[in-house]
Amino acid sequence: MCRLLALLLILFAPLAQAAALGAADARHLLNRAGFGATTQEIADFARLARAEAVERLLAGAVTEARTPLPAGVEDYVRPSRLRGLSDEEKQALLRTQFEIGVALRGWWLEEMLSTPSPLSERMTLFWHNHFVSSQQKVKSARLMAQQNRLLRRHALGNFGALLHAVAKDPAMIVYLDSATSRKEQPNENFAREVMELFTLGEGHYTERDVKEAARAFTGWSIEPETGEFKWRPFIHDRGEKTVLGRTGRFDGDEVLDILLEQPATAEFIVAKLWREFVSADPEPQEVRRIAARFRDSGYEVRAALRALFLCEAFWAAENRAALIKSPVDLVAGTLRSLAFDTGELLPFVFTLRQLGQDLFGPPNVKGWPGGEAWIDSSTLLARKQFLERLFRGQELRGRGRDMDGAPARAERVALRGGRLGEEGRERMRRAMEAVRFDSAGWLARGERLRLAPQDVLLPGEPAAAAPAGAGGLERIRLLALDPMYQLK
Repeated sequence: MCRLLALLLILFAPLAQAAALGAADARHLLNRAGFGATTQEIADFARLARAEAVERLLAGAVTEARTPLPAGVEDYVRPSRLRGLSDEEKQALLRTQFEIGVALRGWWLEEMLSTPSPLSERMTLFWHNHFVSSQQKVKSARLMAQQNRLLRRHALGNFGALLHAVAKDPAMIVYLDSATSRKEQPNENFAREVMELFTLGEGHYTERDVKEAARAFTGWSIEPETGEFKWRPFIHDRGEKTVLGRTGRFDGDEVLDILLEQPATAEFIVAKLWREFVSADPEPQEVRRIAARFRDSGYEVRAALRALFLCEAFWAAENRAALIKSPVDLVAGTLRSLAFDTGELLPFVFTLRQLGQDLFGPPNVKGWPGGEAWIDSSTLLARKQFLERLFRGQELRGRGRDMDGAPARAERVALRGGRLGEEGRERMRRAMEAVRFDSAGWLARGERLRLAPQDVLLPGEPAAAAPAGAGGLERIRLLALDPMYQLK
């Protein structure tokens, strides 16, 4: 019986690939590969077959952000600039840098909302949580923005090229202390993380491999006055090293190539992509199959994503509504799928921080753990409050009343201690009052495209039935507050 079922699946798989997706499959693909699919996107993709839809996503990838960087981000604050400043001057400089960092977070959120390729931003965020660094330690908006551009440029490109580029990225060098590594005293931070977190995964290397690789990376540094990468040959260990059974006078690039040669690297990356896009529990056999394609392609990310999006597990019923939305999924997805008109994104930047996903600020070198870690008693309440406040503002305006202007919890946290200055409270209030949602227009577009609100917003049946007679904005609000809305 099992053999017969397997045969039928093989025979009918091409038919499934060729059939039009329909709304449910289109929404599933778009929401996993981006942030909050719009009604028009769902309608457009619903007419495509699986392979066509996947190719359209991959072909539409972009390598540059179209949102201009905020003022001040490109300014590099030299460490020497702090010398000689009074305490008051230092505090003013730090406050300015904090405000620039907040603006940079808002810039990335705006790009997520406006990009023509949500998959590109999804993968940029994926790599940001893979090759982790944090503005809190790097202390330079310019270096973090520079790294963000690098991740986007390679987001759907070649993983090997990305690995080599990130290894010499100034933000990464600062974050993992590579600048202090020299032949007399190699710093092991980068060598350890590049094996454990960036390529092989735990259990595929030894402590000796880490120590030997650390010697190879000596000499990779930055120029403190410019923040640019700098090769310092006089502190590089040119001696013989043995890494993963290979012996030679390796430099850092040669060690990275050795790591890329290991089958474990492709499997580690594919398993992580699986947890991002398919389910929390990778299927070992499928991971090995896709990883083989990934390696055979020379580590082309598109090859891995194509195989992942076209595998049966991605579309399986048991993997629908099986992933918890990240804070970025929830915030950016809500604003995008419901076509909210927003002004300054400052309140949403701090909402993300409150919900546990501070852009440019992962908690540690392992990044955000994701999955069930996104939800606890505090964040679950905060998620509900975020959604209620969005729709409450629209209800009050619909009755001809203004919002009361009282800052939400995320805003109070941001304003505590005057970190945004005296104008912070007023900026928050104005930003929230500028948010608009045309519920009648949104519903009309869905009706014209023959998509019900549930078809756009939920990955499955709602947990609670809507009260009889609920319609318009109230119907949308109830769907967004349904537990099913927290899943994708």
